[in-house]
Amino acid sequence: MATYAIGDIQGCYERLRRLLDSLRFDPARDRLWFVGDLVNRGPDSLATLRFVKELGDRALTVLGNHDLHLLALADGSSRREKENTLAPVLQAPDRDELLHWLRHRPLMHFDEHKNFALIHAGLPPQWDLRAALSCAHKVETVLQGPDYPDYLDAMYGNEPTRWSDTLSSMERLRFITNCFTRLRYCNADGTLALKEKAAPGSQTSGYLPWFTVPNRATKNIRIIFGHWSTLGYAVGYNTWALDTGCVWKGRLTAIRVRREKPGGPVSVPCT
Repeated sequence: MATYAIGDIQGCYERLRRLLDSLRFDPARDRLWFVGDLVNRGPDSLATLRFVKELGDRALTVLGNHDLHLLALADGSSRREKENTLAPVLQAPDRDELLHWLRHRPLMHFDEHKNFALIHAGLPPQWDLRAALSCAHKVETVLQGPDYPDYLDAMYGNEPTRWSDTLSSMERLRFITNCFTRLRYCNADGTLALKEKAAPGSQTSGYLPWFTVPNRATKNIRIIFGHWSTLGYAVGYNTWALDTGCVWKGRLTAIRVRREKPGGPVSVPCT
């Protein structure tokens, strides 16, 4: 039995199927981990959602910023409503079932046996594994509860930029969400730089890729993440970055997740 982690798909369903063929994925034996952003910008978000959902316990996906954006649009948010690649999902006959399933996905997964964590974007340096899992659970509980529309409406924004025990409830949830689904750069004290999006070397002085911050509390935890297409496939600092820009005519990439050294990468072109 093999477990494969796959980078951001963003609705590129046919490329996903091509990658699974390259991996010789056997749904009777193998398992898939997805780094989030199953939907948006690509040509077939609906087929992607249906496929991953139908895999049941053979697949695990964490939530990305585009997945949360879909949930917000479905709940009536008008933010960036001009994006129409999500319209087929919102108009599908099984829309409610798909959205309910998506809303119940985690922000973080940790496999103790394989000694790997799975997230979409990043973690601030002050969170250790226990704190990160606890923070993820706080958002998951709200997202899966009756008040989730209030959360989806208030989750947008770049503030606060730094964690504090004095944050209000919504400020706390927004900071957690931004870390797990949007973070690329921060400074040594954990101040987020959410407007910095380009490749390392382009950022404002004083900011670092989140995984390179010295004395990061999760430096001994192996972490798989996506979200950062301008970074591409990268291995270092006990992290594996898997977003290789499929939706931008790059590649869709997977690695084999195992306790010993991960296998791969394996990728397919997305031209």
